[in-house]
Amino acid sequence: MPTYDVTIEGREAKFVIEDYAEDSAFQYVREGRGGTEGILRSFSMRRTEEATYSVLINGRSYQATVAASGEIMVNGRTLAVDVHDPRKLRARGSAQNSSGRQTIAAPMPGRVIRILVEAGQEVESGQGLIVVEAMKMQNEMKSPKAGKVLEVKTATGAAVSAGEALLVIE
Repeated sequence: MPTYDVTIEGREAKFVIEDYAEDSAFQYVREGRGGTEGILRSFSMRRTEEATYSVLINGRSYQATVAASGEIMVNGRTLAVDVHDPRKLRARGSAQNSSGRQTIAAPMPGRVIRILVEAGQEVESGQGLIVVEAMKMQNEMKSPKAGKVLEVKTATGAAVSAGEALLVIE
């Protein structure tokens, strides 16, 4: 059950996705707040265009468009959204201290949406490298260090497995 740390318009919360064979549900739990936190809500999500989704939450329909800037427009309202997978943060911390070649691997099965760099390109630490869609969410994989892209091992639209090498940086 994937759990993400999210910040929406400066408010921190936990976002937990439960994916079943016939149904999906999520919990959005705002930190330090009582009341409705932790309520399980059913949802479905379908991509209608590049970076645009039709989302149905407990029978209410929303159109969500994801911008490269980290903003999401929901039914015409722009929200600043930052999503972190705590499992990636632990791995990223140890990768930043290492030297030599780094292989960027898919964290879970998914599909490559965009490749943001090319072989031979210089990159900065934290720069976006590749976007992989997994479990109905797009995840931008970032460079663990400054360096040069040695090899791109995948292509846009490719299906990838968990742990599959996507890029090599030196």
